[in-house]
Amino acid sequence: MQVIFAVADLARSLDFYERAFGWPRNEQIDYENYVELLPPNGGSLGLYERDGYAALVGAEPAEIPEGLVSPAYLYVRVEDVEEAVRSIEAAGGRPLGELAPRSWGETAAWFSDPDGNVVAVAQPAPVSSPTT
Repeated sequence: MQVIFAVADLARSLDFYERAFGWPRNEQIDYENYVELLPPNGGSLGLYERDGYAALVGAEPAEIPEGLVSPAYLYVRVEDVEEAVRSIEAAGGRPLGELAPRSWGETAAWFSDPDGNVVAVAQPAPVSSPTT
């Protein structure tokens, strides 16, 4: 699966996601106005400057006013959710939903990136072994 975010400042967004997750760039797709990052479990996250995004899709992406967020989010499962939260905060992510156990069996937190795109990080709860 591939997710592509329209971003106002490609360098700023790239810095945020590289610092937050440390994902490598797709060296085969690295343009002046578009880059892809490769999460370890497959897929990619594309960051596309707004003008190029608009020209490609044929519509202007919505501007997210300060304090609001996009209506969709990227949900990333990680091995160490506490470390991921620290990395996202250090990269400048704006906390939205605090890190807490969730009813579906994961511990998760939500953040806003510099463009108002929402990113969640989650870690599945440990599976308990049956006692014998």
